[in-house]
Amino acid sequence: MVELLTSLSPAPRRPSPTPAAPRRGPPPRGRAYSPRGVTLRTATVADAAPGADDYHSTIRSLNSSGRHVPRKSLGQNYMLNSKVNEELAAAGGGGGGVEEGDVVLEIGQGTGSLTAALLEAGATVFAVEKDKHMATLVKDRFGSTERLKVIEEDITKFHIRSHFLPFMKEKYHNTTKRAKVVSNLPFNVSTEVVKLLLPMGDIFSVVVLMLQDETAARLADSSIQTPEYRPINVFVNFYSEPEYKFRVDRENFFPRPKVHGAVISFKLKNAEEYPPVGSPKSFFSMVDSAFNGKRKMLRKSLQHLCSSSEIEAALHKIGLPGNCLLAW
Repeated sequence: MVELLTSLSPAPRRPSPTPAAPRRGPPPRGRAYSPRGVTLRTATVADAAPGADDYHSTIRSLNSSGRHVPRKSLGQNYMLNSKVNEELAAAGGGGGGVEEGDVVLEIGQGTGSLTAALLEAGATVFAVEKDKHMATLVKDRFGSTERLKVIEEDITKFHIRSHFLPFMKEKYHNTTKRAKVVSNLPFNVSTEVVKLLLPMGDIFSVVVLMLQDETAARLADSSIQTPEYRPINVFVNFYSEPEYKFRVDRENFFPRPKVHGAVISFKLKNAEEYPPVGSPKSFFSMVDSAFNGKRKMLRKSLQHLCSSSEIEAALHKIGLPGNCLLAW
């Protein structure tokens, strides 16, 4: 087990400087520290060029739908910066991001600002939106274009293989090309969506999501040597290669959340690239058992799966003492 956990861990974290204290008011243009110790660009409201997706356009769209205030229960925080939407689309896999002819799944499209950037890039967009008012707004905004399909559904209850897969095959004319996911995701469903999408390497080549900055950093950068390492990290690295892209300051959202956002990409693995386990379901059950036994010896935490002597033998085989524990 320990050997498998080690193989799923990213490279050890490099020393990093302490981030500057939060600023009040809009941040200046420039660059910001990223969790990987690499200096990356931070998107700010000032970067946005006038256009269809700027602040005033978003407010007009909300007013036209009769929805003056986004619904907190749905985690609705709308993007006010058209430049961020363009960069989010550009992060959608490959050197050039989303390209002409791509099929993209978008989750929670809101007023359609990211949808516009994806369509502008030449993609066909399959949007899943739980809020029927926002779904209607986007349908009205883009009219009868054949490159957009909007489904009124909760993504956590939506059966992707039954509904999206036929759509994708129709657009790709039954080729083996895989689709992409690009989404400014409601923060309150981020973990559920990650668990839903990452095992779908046969459908999607890359998943690009806007998450809370802290969540994105933890998923992309935690290594097995750190206290932040959790079962979700094992899951992420089992099914994908995560990469932190860039931070998006909270001033870019309406309403303004209490935390910054960040864009993270997951390059999905094919089944033959998964670690060699007999059953992923059994493997993750073992991982959960190990982590539930905080500061307990692994031979105790896992004794319902196999005998203590077998666990000790496996630990000795990889150079660990039989009484080692999982401390975090």
